[in-house]
Amino acid sequence: QVQLVESGGGLVQAGGSLRLSCATSRRMSSFDAMRWYRQAPGKQRDLVAGITNGGSTNYADSVKDRFTISRDNAKNTVYLQMNNLKPEDTAVYYCNAHEVYIVTRKLYDYWGQGTQVTVSS
Repeated sequence: QVQLVESGGGLVQAGGSLRLSCATSRRMSSFDAMRWYRQAPGKQRDLVAGITNGGSTNYADSVKDRFTISRDNAKNTVYLQMNNLKPEDTAVYYCNAHEVYIVTRKLYDYWGQGTQVTVSS
């Protein structure tokens, strides 16, 4: 089974920074994309940022110019650098590994347990 382990969450004041890490039990380059999602209590889980195995990135509009997703294939780890944090960024952040087999049309998504990020005013 694929295991994803997030770390780096915590408490921070508005305007501060945090760096989240997600370590994968399988070679990261074997996944088609790595993504970060977040979910606040009573809210749906939303995509925050993603990076493909080719290096392309995308971000939710709410975090553009503040968050940066990156990866270190040698360490099988994906990161989310979060700068200028706002109270509305408060949520549980989840690491996601996405895998697709085009020929067989099978899709797989693997999830970590999540790490809490709390931003105070």
